[in-house]
Amino acid sequence: MFNPEKFVQEKIKELKNEIRGKAIIACSGGVDSTVAAKIVEMAIHRNLLVVFVDTGFMRKNEAKNVEVIFRKAGFNYRIVNASNEFISSLQGVADPEKKRKIIGAKFIEVFERIAKDFNAKYLVQGTIAPDWIESGGGLRDTIKSHHNVGGLPKEINLKLVEPLRDLYKDEVRKIAKYLKLDVAERQPFPGPGLAIRIIGEVNRERVEIAREANAIVEEEVEKHYDFEHRPWQYFAVLLPVRSVGVHGDKRVYGYTVAIRMVESLDGMTAAYFKAEHNVLEKISNRITTEIKKVNRVVYDITNKPPATIEWE
Repeated sequence: MFNPEKFVQEKIKELKNEIRGKAIIACSGGVDSTVAAKIVEMAIHRNLLVVFVDTGFMRKNEAKNVEVIFRKAGFNYRIVNASNEFISSLQGVADPEKKRKIIGAKFIEVFERIAKDFNAKYLVQGTIAPDWIESGGGLRDTIKSHHNVGGLPKEINLKLVEPLRDLYKDEVRKIAKYLKLDVAERQPFPGPGLAIRIIGEVNRERVEIAREANAIVEEEVEKHYDFEHRPWQYFAVLLPVRSVGVHGDKRVYGYTVAIRMVESLDGMTAAYFKAEHNVLEKISNRITTEIKKVNRVVYDITNKPPATIEWE
């Protein structure tokens, strides 16, 4: 059985030998990167700079919420707004693998600038086993390139440190609980953020639609289900499909939003969440009422496999 205390103590000893100097960590405020940040901080203390990059593809109020998490954890941190860089880098890009690789390269570009300023030689990441398994390599097919693995450029001027690389999500959550971090039960959020919850080309209008739709899904799910009965992950996807609808007495040609909710243990497999119809109806009514450019909402009832949890 996995022992979080033993893992943490052994990993701290290992990191003290591995990291000789200063390091920065790419931290989203999610369970994986926050746990990695805490363990590394316990090993090298103020020689670690925890960095949250606002890519412009984050959830509603994410930067503010993450800063609260960082302060409570006692991190030496920096919040960086690079939204213009990230959004402009995806102009005209629709292919999901290209999106992930562009975002991965842009992350490294931003982190190398910060590392130079902090005089750091190491980049810590919260990579876990499903990330590198799905990113392919060797005899494994590439299911999708995670921005922190298959999405990274070949040339990086920093030494990578991945303390959680061989763990699965349920094990990381156990460590978070052991370390008394508030993120222990945060639902997963992909590194590329809303960019891969927008099928097709990304632009500011579509990002805002996806952000508002995602916020409505989270609010209604968390309002209706207590923590023990919530799905493992729940979010909205903006589709590249427009259809005819009616707002009031006017014809509209609006976007379609898909709702995705799944049950899972470690993210390697998942079953669609059998949400009550009244919850789905409330979500649909709010999305189509509050987001005028959306006039149709559908629910994804596909398991993993054959689908993945995220659409891209």
